[in-house]
Amino acid sequence: MQPILTLRRSSRALATLAAITFSIAAVVAGEPLRLSIWPDEAPLGDGMSEKVKVPITVHLPEPGLATGAAVVICPGGGYGGRVVEGEGHGIARWLNAHGIAGVVLEYRLPAGNYHRPMLDAQRAIRVVRSHAAEWKLDPHRIGIIGFSAGGHLASTAGTHFDAGNDKSADPVERQSCRPDFMVLVYPVITMGEKTHGGSRKNLLGASPTAELMELFSNEKQVTAKTPPAFLTHARTDAVVPVAHSQMFYEALKAKGVPAEFQEFPKGNHGYNGYKGEEWDAWQKRSLEWLGERGLLKVSR
Repeated sequence: MQPILTLRRSSRALATLAAITFSIAAVVAGEPLRLSIWPDEAPLGDGMSEKVKVPITVHLPEPGLATGAAVVICPGGGYGGRVVEGEGHGIARWLNAHGIAGVVLEYRLPAGNYHRPMLDAQRAIRVVRSHAAEWKLDPHRIGIIGFSAGGHLASTAGTHFDAGNDKSADPVERQSCRPDFMVLVYPVITMGEKTHGGSRKNLLGASPTAELMELFSNEKQVTAKTPPAFLTHARTDAVVPVAHSQMFYEALKAKGVPAEFQEFPKGNHGYNGYKGEEWDAWQKRSLEWLGERGLLKVSR
């Protein structure tokens, strides 16, 4: 595993200088950047925190290709694991080929605390925005993409967000955690009747309350401020029913949020191991959709 950079309160100035030096060197070398999104301890959502590193790996495109857009990537895994290659670094490399920065988030698994993944996704978006000038990104074109349970996390970030705390001593926390767009690939969306049982159990526990299921059924949390979304799902998905994407798409349209749903008549969960007709088609169309919305306009 590559080393993870963290900032310590006792030597913040030196750590900050080291992090900046590391980032510049990595950019010059064309190597991904790897750092922890939480400087010391990661919050647990109840006033408590834990001393743990939560890494992101930042894949920046070649300068000549760079559009200024970036995407935080949430791999799937049923909230019991993370598929960090096929639904993480592989996606980042694909995005880089089209001038988009890809930021792979190794979010904390819930392990009995449903706050962990959501807090990490929100923080990752803030971190990317806080580094926008350094990484030559447009802070208004920072999106999120998620696969399966990672799609639930991405849609959670798109329906549970704030504008940042302008009074915070932490400059990262002053940033908004609202993604500018979402790409949701065979996502888990609802925690209700049609949920994916493993994801719900891992996230909310064996016997969640009705209130908790409502809060994390993201089709019920859509507002007019929810960011635009591109969804893709196969009708024959036997793991996560296509109803998840259908419900979210209908909720977005009902609130007037721009959205597109690419529904395939056939295909399995994972789209044949990240290859083949459906896999190629969603990648092609999602890029077109982003371009049509002006999200891939080259910044110079």
